[in-house]
Amino acid sequence: MITIATWNVLHRVHAENWGEDVLKRWPDESERIAAVTDRLVGRAEQVIALQEVSGDQLAGLRLALTDRTVHALRYPRVPAPRQGPCSLRDPGEYLVLLVDGPSREVATESFEDDRGKGALAVEVAGTLIVATHVSGDQRRARQLARLAELACTPPGHAAVLLGDFNTGRATVASALGTGFAVADLPSDALPTRPHPSGSASPWIDHVVVRGAGVSSAAVESMDGLSDHNLVRATITV
Repeated sequence: MITIATWNVLHRVHAENWGEDVLKRWPDESERIAAVTDRLVGRAEQVIALQEVSGDQLAGLRLALTDRTVHALRYPRVPAPRQGPCSLRDPGEYLVLLVDGPSREVATESFEDDRGKGALAVEVAGTLIVATHVSGDQRRARQLARLAELACTPPGHAAVLLGDFNTGRATVASALGTGFAVADLPSDALPTRPHPSGSASPWIDHVVVRGAGVSSAAVESMDGLSDHNLVRATITV
């Protein structure tokens, strides 16, 4: 079994550009970064995928989580502030996997049609774990097709996709196709994205498996530290 979690921790520049409520609760980004780090230090999951990690947040994680391997993909695109100067020392944006135990990095790539989204793949206990953040528009179809390719390489290995897919479970399942299963959350599960815009699903963060089983999927409140809540599950290979 492998216990996993995924959480979009919200990059400060994106929060400011979109006027997220998090800013009212956490006007000081250094304090929010410390609080996010504290939450992650206490997690028991063997693998934790994180999206929208700023360089400042990543530095805090590296300092605090010395017992874990920190895998990180820095996107070519750096978020550009539209509301004034950026308070971050390193405004770069990263996709991150925190792993407790042996792991081997397999692939890192930003998507060709969105240099601020991508995939980070590592091997853990013979299972391919892919952290991802997918675009929320028509580019999604191409990106999900690419994720399906990554998950099938090498053939015969179990694979797990974790991350912010920016769409609901049915769309993800349909796009990935036969052989993939998207974890079904309990009917009373908290939203993974509590305040979606427009008609977007409030459950856009997913755990997807291929050649493995998934159980105990649940959403945990992150108490307003981000605009997303955390999803956790247990993978059986």
